Amino acid sequence: MTRLLHAFAVGLASLLFALPLLWMIYTACHSSDGLSLAAFTALSQDDFLPLLLNTLLIALGAALLSLGMAFPAAYGLVRYRFPAGLDKLFLLLVLMIKMMPPIVIAMPLYDMMNQSHLLNSRPGLILSYQIYTLPFALWMLLGFLRDVPVEIDEASALDGANLLRRLWYLILPLCAPGLVATLIFTTLLGWNEFLFSLLFIHTPDRFTLPLYIARGMTEDGTVWHTLMASGLIASLPMLLLAGYLQKYLLRGFSMGLK
Repeated sequence: MTRLLHAFAVGLASLLFALPLLWMIYTACHSSDGLSLAAFTALSQDDFLPLLLNTLLIALGAALLSLGMAFPAAYGLVRYRFPAGLDKLFLLLVLMIKMMPPIVIAMPLYDMMNQSHLLNSRPGLILSYQIYTLPFALWMLLGFLRDVPVEIDEASALDGANLLRRLWYLILPLCAPGLVATLIFTTLLGWNEFLFSLLFIHTPDRFTLPLYIARGMTEDGTVWHTLMASGLIASLPMLLLAGYLQKYLLRGFSMGLK
């Protein structure tokens, strides 16, 4: 009886989670003429696929840049002592930046990027996304690095390994699941970002997917089947990435919760 109730609860929860996806599929395939794949055909004939690749490059670039900066910063905060609680003050400032509404810093950031000639470019978006991704990556990696015993560093230092060798051959492999989990979530942040893309990108051929999808909502109404079709296809790369790296993602979660 308990097993039956458990199976029923799991099935019900799965159905509830799947309902939005099923509704999107139904709406994408439903038009005034009945069931049709016209919305998907229209996307294939439009600039959707190049914009999908553009969004993927920007999101991955922002995520990798965040990891490259957040990992050594998190290692230093975990392993070294700072006077007068400067490490805690630094983390508090990082958290405040993360919690700050993006529109507050959008205008100063726009002016800085305009003076640096980075508007309407991939590098400009990748750098601006650090406002979202870098604080998130830093706080996630702190939890993973705290789970790595300090005795590993001490033993390798006694064996003559310098800091770079310890990071590359010991700490990085031990934190690999946490790095993968952080990579997935920071990529998702960049993948779904809308405001900075809207402000900093001016030409349609450089749009990201959120901007392209938003074109389905106009003052004349919402083209629901096109909106749902583009939303479905836009969600596939992240679903495939998370599914492919699922074992590392789960290991990363378990590592951070110890």
